[in-house]
Amino acid sequence: MKVLFVAGDPKPERWTRPIQEHLPDAEVIAWDPNGGTVNADYAIVWQPPAALFEREPGLKAVFNLGAGVDGLMALPYLPPELTVVRLEDAGMSAQMAEYVLHLVVDISRGMARYRDQQAEARWQIHRPTQRHQWPVGVMGLGQIGQRVARTLAALDYPVSGWSRSAHQLEGVTTYAGTEDLDRFLGATRVLVNTLPLTEQTRDLIDHRLLGKLQADAIVINVGRGEHLVDQDLLQALDDGRVSHAVLDVFRQEPLPAEHPFWRHASVTITPHVSARTLRDTTIEQISTKIRDHAAGRAISGVVDRSRGY
Repeated sequence: MKVLFVAGDPKPERWTRPIQEHLPDAEVIAWDPNGGTVNADYAIVWQPPAALFEREPGLKAVFNLGAGVDGLMALPYLPPELTVVRLEDAGMSAQMAEYVLHLVVDISRGMARYRDQQAEARWQIHRPTQRHQWPVGVMGLGQIGQRVARTLAALDYPVSGWSRSAHQLEGVTTYAGTEDLDRFLGATRVLVNTLPLTEQTRDLIDHRLLGKLQADAIVINVGRGEHLVDQDLLQALDDGRVSHAVLDVFRQEPLPAEHPFWRHASVTITPHVSARTLRDTTIEQISTKIRDHAAGRAISGVVDRSRGY
């Protein structure tokens, strides 16, 4: 069995050596852009070149080094019959829940006021948080979205969740489908986006959607930059319909220095760090799935090509 690692890492041995340890009977090969066909059975990829699928027509499955497969699915030469497997969690859901929880607590408890007071050596106590005034809505109820929703609900924030298909989560009010979207938005002051990027979700967070949120809304985008219409958010911030936005993902990354998000007083930017791939956990998960697939056993995380996730 041959496994090809295609991720553009300048030090691919950081991945190939431990993969080889997990798959001792396999030949693990780092992608050479100037090389030839190696007749690989499996490929482990992140943003692979289209040439991969031209050079390696015998691939049985491709394993993505991330939960989002929108970039991979958009490749023009991705064979329609090829099995695509996305990364499931691998430590990312805990990181994402931690990131969102930190923001929701910081904003709802007004911690910025205390930071400002410290700079002035001013002692002033403000009223405690009333959690019912901070209903959170999580768009996207995959593993990451569910973890975010459950974490916030455990601290008694009112939490709603919306997704394309129906879900049941203890302590979370759930909505499903386009027919429920407006009801979900009307119950939401803090909007957290964890959706996968598909043609149906691209540009979803636009002027109309933002206008359906509760007053003094907060937007936290940890999904994809393409979910958000940048100019519509800027307009909503300037109009006061949205009071603050926290953005971790962008249409172009790194975010260009001239982009107005950098200078807007009501926008907080982080450089796509809400959840990072944990190498050891990822390698263990993918290696196990490769062994199972090669042995004819069913594996989870297979992408539904019709849905795009």
